[in-house]
Amino acid sequence: MIEKYIDNKKGTSNDPETVSQAEDPIDRSQGGHAFGAYYNIVCAVCGTGMLGLSQAIARGGWGAIALLLLAWWMVSYGSVILIKCLYHPRKQTTRINSFKDITEDAFGKLGGWLCFFFIAWVLLGSPILYLVLIGQNMNQVCRGTAGEIGSIPWTIIWSVIIAIPFVLMKTMKEVAWTSLIGTTACFVSVIMLIVMVGIDSPTHAVNAVRSNIIWEGFPTSLATIGFSMGGNVIYPNVEASMRRPESWAKTVVIALTTCAMLYIVIAVPGYYVYGQDVSNPLYNSITEGPAQTVIIVLVTINILVSVPIFLTSFALDIESMANVTVARYGKYREFALRAAIRISTMVFCTVVACAVPYFDYLMSLFGAFGSCTSIFIIPVLCYWRLTGFKNKSIWENAWCAFILVFGFVGLIFGSWGAITDLIQAFREDSAAATTAS
Repeated sequence: MIEKYIDNKKGTSNDPETVSQAEDPIDRSQGGHAFGAYYNIVCAVCGTGMLGLSQAIARGGWGAIALLLLAWWMVSYGSVILIKCLYHPRKQTTRINSFKDITEDAFGKLGGWLCFFFIAWVLLGSPILYLVLIGQNMNQVCRGTAGEIGSIPWTIIWSVIIAIPFVLMKTMKEVAWTSLIGTTACFVSVIMLIVMVGIDSPTHAVNAVRSNIIWEGFPTSLATIGFSMGGNVIYPNVEASMRRPESWAKTVVIALTTCAMLYIVIAVPGYYVYGQDVSNPLYNSITEGPAQTVIIVLVTINILVSVPIFLTSFALDIESMANVTVARYGKYREFALRAAIRISTMVFCTVVACAVPYFDYLMSLFGAFGSCTSIFIIPVLCYWRLTGFKNKSIWENAWCAFILVFGFVGLIFGSWGAITDLIQAFREDSAAATTAS
């Protein structure tokens, strides 16, 4: 089904029933190669997502693997039709610029702002989650040394460091080279995790408690899986950075398939060996030692290069909405305004990361509220609205309807479970603090 929607340079498809196409106004002469887009996608999508999937399976049982496989196929399809929507506007003759603009063109200004509200949960939620993890990782690596200063101070320190490339790197193309580093770190950490899980297997697997299906845990499991697949909010900007946009469909499907393969080879052994007690992130379940420290460092490297990808995409959308351009403000004023927007964004993410330091619960919440909406629901609704409903086969419309049901289940029930868990975590911390005092 996906191959049917491989677009040509102007976004046309091989579908004979394609509606009229918009022109591509982007100057792609200096655009990046498909490999750069591939690295951006894998780095942004894979990252910390792989660390929570063993626990996602633990919450839903072995049956949750079916959710992972379904999510992979649905997100691959949704990522292709999302970019297809860029070239099928109703109210203009040129390519749409952003995720928000797609929804605004399809459902008006209210729809556009509602979409922006949900995608902000991903574009800002993912960096917040990463900042929480990087603070915990650095403090864990420095345990027993003078560097054990606490998770919050480390979060602040690395937020300042990350802010430098975030402010200076203007477009997704400039971020692409860092994604190669993150992707490499991701692959190496996966291999090391598999080896360490295998080493722990003889002593842990025999006592591990596993279940075939835990129905009540499916929504929370789906929310975590949704977060692990949630990257399409940056795809309009990634596609805009490509020299050959006709390669988009193949590039994104290959990238998401890479992520899915990495997820399966790490999530299944993790649940098999540690069972219901598996941690999120997974490396906290393996035996402590030098290998665990190296894995934490590699994951931290991946985080460091992933955060600017999401933040840059968010900033580009904000700057586009505010029309912050060199043509309007001049070179120096444009830079000053852009720096102010990005520094403010970084400060906001840092404050939230320091105030809500619950990695696994935040992953479920952002996955349910942001990712389930942006990767399952919005692409299908916009696709129907912009390209038509009656001109599609009954099987394709049925598939799209199934994706919507999938997304709404994750959104409603996953959000409820994540919020309940967060409230419980705050209460437990408050009770512990009261007892200690």
